[in-house]
Order: sequence, then C-alpha cells, then structure tokens
Amino acid sequence: MAQEMEGLSNRRDGGSSLELSPSVVYIEACENFQKQSYRNRCRFYGAEGVQTLSFPILHEGGTHQNPITQVRIDYKTPWVQQHEKAIVSAYGMSAYFDYYRDELFSILESRPERLFDLNMALLNFFIGKTGLCIDIRLTDDYVKEPAMTDLRNAIHPKRPNSILHDLDLEKPYFQVFSQKYGFQSDLSIMDLLFNEGPDSIMYLKRL
Repeated sequence: MAQEMEGLSNRRDGGSSLELSPSVVYIEACENFQKQSYRNRCRFYGAEGVQTLSFPILHEGGTHQNPITQVRIDYKTPWVQQHEKAIVSAYGMSAYFDYYRDELFSILESRPERLFDLNMALLNFFIGKTGLCIDIRLTDDYVKEPAMTDLRNAIHPKRPNSILHDLDLEKPYFQVFSQKYGFQSDLSIMDLLFNEGPDSIMYLKRL
C-alpha cells in the first residue's frame, strides 16, 4: 500500500506550477526480499493512533535470499478479513471510503499467490485513483549503484523518516482522528485517498 512506491525514481521537476509532469518510476524487481521493510507492510491511522498492517509471507528456504518476485503470500490465517476489518474501523467515517473500499478489498480478496503481484496491483490502484501521472517500469537487472536517484531503501519502518519535514513539504490534510492525536504523516497513501478523495491529486501537486 503506499510506501508501496519504494523504487528508483526519475522525476522531471514541474517547478512552481500545479501541473504534474509525467514521471518514469522504476520498481526494483530484481532484488532479494528485504525483511522488516515496507515491502510487505504499511502504516495507517486508526482509533488507537498509528498502526501497522502486514502481509504474512511463506518462509521458504531463507526468505531473505529469495527474489522479490518469487516470495509467496501465506493465507493460512484469515489476515485478509482481519485487515479489511481494521481498515473499515479506521476509515469507515472518512469522506471517501465508500467510493473506493469495494475495489480495494477486491484486490485483497483476489488472493494473489505472490507478494510482488499484490504490491503491483495495489500500487496501480492507488496511482489510478489519486490521478498521479506515472509511467511504472520494472528493472530487468539489479544495479547496486544506479545512475538515477535511488530510493529503494530511503524509507524504512525501522528508521525515522523525516524526508518531507526536512524538505519543508510536510503539509497536513484532514484525518478522521486528528482531533485526538493530531496530524500523522508517513502513512500509506490510502489515508490520503480515503480522506481527500479526488482532491488527493491537488494535495500531491502542492508538495
């Protein structure tokens, strides 16, 4: 889900205009699975504050040595239903949740076999619904030090993330529980979409 946009990016600067220039974004498809990363989890804003959803995976032959495209999802536990319940609890009162919930849940309920396929389906869903103008491409080999901007490990759940704050781009928007806990950043893009709906793109253009 959001942090779902980890990858290698090459963005053409749109300047001060609100016009969003098309961007080519490369998603790393040739790495090995990275444990305890956002590759199988995201953060969301619920009634108890910031919480985490994670997709359980099958640990087959040393998962951290498996190619990311081959890692399989573990469906032995009812995590799909549990995640949907948590999302409803967090965003059921948000302005645009009902507009997007069925399509989002249909992706989860399709039960893709592989984590990479689920991530790509979610990534394309959120890109389409927010209106981002992005050309997604997959890498065809692993480059340790690419010439383009490398964001593969820029955001990690085990490290503080102050990227937007450091760039003076951290701007609040309405959140269901903001009166209780204040504005929370560094969340899945579903938080923005459920709260801002079609206006999500205007928020992103102003970053």
